[in-house]
Amino acid sequence: MPNHSEESKIAAAPDSDALQAVREELLEKISANGNLPALGSSVSRVVQLASSDDEAVRSLAHFIMSDVGLTQKILRISNAACFRSHASNSPVTTISKAIFLLGFDTVKTCALGMLLVDRMPGSRAAGVRAELLHALSASMFGRELARRSQLKDAEEAAIAALFGNIGRLLVAAHDHTLYAEINALASEGMAPAKAAREVIGSSYETLAETVMTAWDMPDSIIQAQAPLPAGPVRSPRNRQEWIQQVAAFSNAAAKVLAQPDNPDAAIAALLGRFGAALNLDQARLGAMLATVAEETAAMASQLKLAPVAPATVAAPTPPEPDKTPSLWRALESDDGSLLGLPAEFLLQAAGDEDPLQTVGRHASGKPLNARELLLAGVQDVTEMMASGRCKANDLIMLVLETIYRGMGFRFATVCIKDIKSNQFRARISLGENNVARQAGFAFSATSSRDLFHLAMANEADLLISDATDAKIRDLIPAWHRALLPDARSFIVLPLVVQKKPLGLFYADRILPASEGVPPDETAMIKTLKGQVVAALSSR
Repeated sequence: MPNHSEESKIAAAPDSDALQAVREELLEKISANGNLPALGSSVSRVVQLASSDDEAVRSLAHFIMSDVGLTQKILRISNAACFRSHASNSPVTTISKAIFLLGFDTVKTCALGMLLVDRMPGSRAAGVRAELLHALSASMFGRELARRSQLKDAEEAAIAALFGNIGRLLVAAHDHTLYAEINALASEGMAPAKAAREVIGSSYETLAETVMTAWDMPDSIIQAQAPLPAGPVRSPRNRQEWIQQVAAFSNAAAKVLAQPDNPDAAIAALLGRFGAALNLDQARLGAMLATVAEETAAMASQLKLAPVAPATVAAPTPPEPDKTPSLWRALESDDGSLLGLPAEFLLQAAGDEDPLQTVGRHASGKPLNARELLLAGVQDVTEMMASGRCKANDLIMLVLETIYRGMGFRFATVCIKDIKSNQFRARISLGENNVARQAGFAFSATSSRDLFHLAMANEADLLISDATDAKIRDLIPAWHRALLPDARSFIVLPLVVQKKPLGLFYADRILPASEGVPPDETAMIKTLKGQVVAALSSR
């Protein structure tokens, strides 16, 4: 736990009855907001994901895709010009591609910032909006410093920076009158910590520590909120001290970026205080200001956090006038049989293309523009493989997500053979109740005359448009009926290398798919699967 010695003494000192009542009422309002403890829990989960861990990429993708709104926000920000420094000109349509192109840490930080905005009440109020913009900006500064650090899991500093003003944000969101009173005292020259104590009986930092502890936030994030001593900051002695310094710098830099008039003196003070400790000079800080201004404006636009009033911030070494960084810029078999399985259940080869379809969904849940979504996935896979840094697990995740989103499935998984147990077991999954379904999705590798073994034995991609059809009902194994009793339509794509079945893709819906799969979509699904088979063949 943080050791705010002076703050702790102040918090423990007897307050007037009025101040104690004010503080308790404020804490009750915060506690009554059910979204905020869930935010703390989400942060704890995401903080534990380390970018060096392959499993973390899949876990982060799962975390984001479990929230439809968050998924859409991440995809929109991934297509913002300032975030798209990669060579690809095709749109980012999957979370897997966003993580691959933008980087694990960038997507992770953006996701946490978006959660903070979504779960904070009163985000349309000017004070709350300003504090949320400050938090987003601070997290971007933290991320920029984390990128340059050699410390393990340095990206945690960006998360600490995101919560650097959580005390102010909570007061603004839950009692604007108190927030205004504190700001009024601070504008008259009173130190912000003292102003907060005069109004709510404790500093913002102490309030933040109390609330974040109640939310079960990671200790390292809470400790990083402790105020630094006055004056120039010394070089950090350990990782935790570095995170604390980055959090303090990021929040100070966010204040500078939001200033509308000639912040040169403030920038000089920022360098004087943090420059030596964090290895910053005027040029580095100028470049950082420009980058953060553009990225925060893009985030603000996507989250509909338009600024209260326009302002321009000049970097220490300003670029051309039209490029001056500003946080507040405008936002923005030949007979068709398969050992008794009728030909209509096979995915046929490509022929004539159907006309392009408009956005919407079939009754089954399949998007009307499935062709475009699948095509984007094929392009993504091609780019990923051409990059030279493609891992098989990343490729599998991208293909699975493309099939899941592009075809509108309820549940989708990749099943891989486990030699030790002689079973095919689900390894990665997406969709409703995916954790429990993944745990139960396993069957013996011993050959059997059921739909899954027949598909692998014949290397046949299957579309079951209605699982209640008498022609195939007896081919569905008991374990599948028990695990997914409501699956009415599903797809099976076997992964076979040199006649050896390695596993399969599976995805289903709870409604029949009478619309089928046109030849052009079939061709793209086969291409996606083929890329995975090629990657597995080269391992």
